[in-house]
Amino acid sequence: MLISFEGIDGSGKSTQVHLLKTYFHTRGIEALALREPGGVALAEKIRALLLESKQDIHPTAELLLFAASRAELCETLILPALQKGTIVILDRFYDSTTAYQGFGRGLDLQMVTTVNRIASFGLVPALTFYLDIPPEDALPRKFSEKSLLLAHGKDELPLDRMERFGLDFYHRVREGYLTLARQEPERIVQLDALRPISELHREIVSHLQKKLGIG
Repeated sequence: MLISFEGIDGSGKSTQVHLLKTYFHTRGIEALALREPGGVALAEKIRALLLESKQDIHPTAELLLFAASRAELCETLILPALQKGTIVILDRFYDSTTAYQGFGRGLDLQMVTTVNRIASFGLVPALTFYLDIPPEDALPRKFSEKSLLLAHGKDELPLDRMERFGLDFYHRVREGYLTLARQEPERIVQLDALRPISELHREIVSHLQKKLGIG
C-alpha cells in the first residue's frame, strides 16, 4: 500500500510522515518512509543538485531531474517494498511535481502528467494527505527550523533553490495543490496544516482506518 503526503515547504509533512510510520511500527505493521527527491544514493545526489545548486536550472530540465530521481527510487525501493506487502509512506510524490513544476514553474500540465506517469511506473497512492497552509504561514516555519539548526552548530543553511523563487511562486504551487484536491477528492484528503500536530495525526489515522481498513 502506497500513502503519500503533500504540501508546500513548511506545511508539516515530514512530521506527519514520522508520526504515521511510528503508528504502524507500534502495531507491528511493516512500514517504510521515504522522501522525494532522495531515498537512494543517486536520488540524493539529484536532490542536492536540485535544491542546493546556486545556478539556474531550466524548468524542463528541473522536471526531468525530479523524474529521474523518482524513477530510481521507485525501481530500487518502492516497487520491491510494495511487492513484499510493506506499507510505503512518501514525503512527496508526483503531485509535488505537478504543483511545483506545472503550476509553480508554468510547464505544460499534460507534459508534466506524462513524465510523472513514466517516472512513477504508473503507481498511484491509495491515499494522499495534502496539508494545506498559506505560504505566509508556512515559510516562517521553514525559516524557524533553519534558525534552530544554526543554533545547534550548523555553519550555514542558505535558502534552497525553491525557497529563492519567492512568495508568488508558493501561491501558485498552493493553487496547484488545491486544484488537484478538487479534481481527485477520493484520493486526496485536504487537511488544515495550521491545526495542532496531534490533532492532524489522529485525523490521518482515522481516514486510514475508514477508507483502507487499517487498524
